[in-house]
Amino acid sequence: MKNIILYCRVSSEEQKENTSLAHQEEMLRKYCSNHKPSLNVIGCYHEDFSGKDYYLKRPEMKAIYQFCKKNKGKVDGLLFLRWDRFARNAEFAFTYIRKFKELGVSVNSIENPVECDDTKNSDWSTLIGVYCGNAQAEDNKISKRTRDGIHQTLKNGKCSNRAPRGYKNRHNELGTEKWVEKDKDVAPLISKIFEEVAKGVESPCRIRKRLCPQIAESSFFDMLRNPFYMGKVRVPAYGDDKEQIVNGQHEAIVKEEVFYRVQDIIDGKKKNPKLTGNKFIHPDLFLRKFLICPICGHALTGSESKGNGGKYAYYHCCHDGKHIRKRAEEVNESFARYLSCLTPNETILQLYEKILFDIRDEKNVENRKEAEKLREQLNTNKKRIERAKDMYIDGELSKTEKDEAVTRYQKEIEILQQRIDILTTPNRGKVEPKIRYSISLLDNMERFIRDAPVETKIKLLGSIFPEKIEFDGKNYRTNGYNKVLDLIYQQTNELREPKKENEERFDSFPASVPRAGVEPARVTPLVFETSASTDSAIWAFCGAKLHIFSETANF
Repeated sequence: MKNIILYCRVSSEEQKENTSLAHQEEMLRKYCSNHKPSLNVIGCYHEDFSGKDYYLKRPEMKAIYQFCKKNKGKVDGLLFLRWDRFARNAEFAFTYIRKFKELGVSVNSIENPVECDDTKNSDWSTLIGVYCGNAQAEDNKISKRTRDGIHQTLKNGKCSNRAPRGYKNRHNELGTEKWVEKDKDVAPLISKIFEEVAKGVESPCRIRKRLCPQIAESSFFDMLRNPFYMGKVRVPAYGDDKEQIVNGQHEAIVKEEVFYRVQDIIDGKKKNPKLTGNKFIHPDLFLRKFLICPICGHALTGSESKGNGGKYAYYHCCHDGKHIRKRAEEVNESFARYLSCLTPNETILQLYEKILFDIRDEKNVENRKEAEKLREQLNTNKKRIERAKDMYIDGELSKTEKDEAVTRYQKEIEILQQRIDILTTPNRGKVEPKIRYSISLLDNMERFIRDAPVETKIKLLGSIFPEKIEFDGKNYRTNGYNKVLDLIYQQTNELREPKKENEERFDSFPASVPRAGVEPARVTPLVFETSASTDSAIWAFCGAKLHIFSETANF
């Protein structure tokens, strides 16, 4: 009596639910009981993985092989219903026929029996090639039709699979038409994430921890790279077609300029500052972009007048020149003194400088920890590549399967290595010079306004004053300026010793220049629930310094 193992396999969930496994086992057991002499069934294995996962995993087939290996000489044969149930890949079939034959185990089908023995049937390899080759050819045709359909769907600007985070898959009642639409609950968060990364103040990893810690880091970076969010669809290279990005048929969540700004930040590219255009800016009239008339509220413009053998620049109201008209030289000089009043004292600047360096050191520690985790993932993928090559050598993987696995893991390794380089490159953004430069800038604002190029002056003032400045010919007033400076002055007042209410902080300046902290600092004071917290002060200050530096880096 021969000892036999039965093998049943389905290649889809639908076949599994339709009791195909039970039918196969029933037919195999009937065959064994009716066979003369009868066959002794010592085991029955069910393989219920899909055809896609089957050739990569094959857990039941591996279990059968290991059982036969441990019980060599005690198992005589392996039976299955048809050859396409054993394998839909000719290379896999020949490999396992050889491996089982080395253990003394014959492999055969009950519906299409083939004696795999050169001494009894020299044409067995041809028959196996026909049975398994036909199944493989059918799979290849189905696979090609599917890939063609997916490629064409993507070229049409449609989502071919599950919609990415922030969108929902929709279809009509018959399922004949499918589309994607915004997820109203998630889309605002996705938009905010892109906008925060685009600012370039915080690292993407820190933003992820703050806004969406439930999203895995790898998924988070994949999301930031996905052009689907700006209304585009990436079409991978296929056949003779190169990779391309086409307009999608869905609504965008992120503006196109924001998306590309995020790509530059992730890639570590320094964004070129926006130039003021080709329009000439008069070096003596750089304030006309910021000053407004105290009478009508219109912007002040400027012009040159000839007299006494030369040209003289004047600021005047663009609506009515009679409202105000002042020599540009006097206005610029008084404005420089005005800005000097906004400079914090040296003690506060030194304190913030130390805090910023502490933050940088803490961030470096976090980056090293994140980089270490990424290295573990990278090493895991390298091991998977080696394992795929070993499985190919052992005949467990075809060359196509091996190449696909290696290509996929190498692509992941490249992405991981890029992220590691971003996290570990020492002083990658030259943060320390930026911090020291911005501290020096705030401590010498008067000198910058007097001596810097006109483009630098405009960028600097644009960073400090979000609102227009009212100028009545003597004094400057504004409803607010950079909130970070307001926060610094609040901290300054808390740490400074109490002074007399009517005491002037800048005795050397004329009375026409108001004190910082009165009109120029807060006409409409900011309201805090408590005094500014250390964390908010630190992060606000850090963001403003780097922003001011980037705006004035050309000086």
